[in-house]
Amino acid sequence: MVLELTKETFKDTVDNNDIVIVDFWATWCGPCKQFAPVFEKVATENTDITFAKVNTEQEQELSGYFNVRSIPTLMIFREQVLLFAQPGALPESALKEIITKVKALDMDEVRKQIAEQPPE
Repeated sequence: MVLELTKETFKDTVDNNDIVIVDFWATWCGPCKQFAPVFEKVATENTDITFAKVNTEQEQELSGYFNVRSIPTLMIFREQVLLFAQPGALPESALKEIITKVKALDMDEVRKQIAEQPPE
């Protein structure tokens, strides 16, 4: 199942799910329409992950907050940490590979590396 996220539901969804994959899209976007079936197929194969979509036309504030400049843009959060953000439609094999890598990450190590980053 793929959720439709709004600015009201986004934070709660990311905070209360281990892995959340978000597709930023729009109805007029050709590549978005091509990517949608891939996204939905991979979602049905990974029921342990929360898959969600953000309609950039309806949720301009959310798109602006995440600096979405082209669509589709895919973002992956794990334990409230943004691990991946990339514009462009991915082939199914690439999406599956990224999911495998995200699942394999040691999040304690990721948080340690984030903590060691100098402030911007």
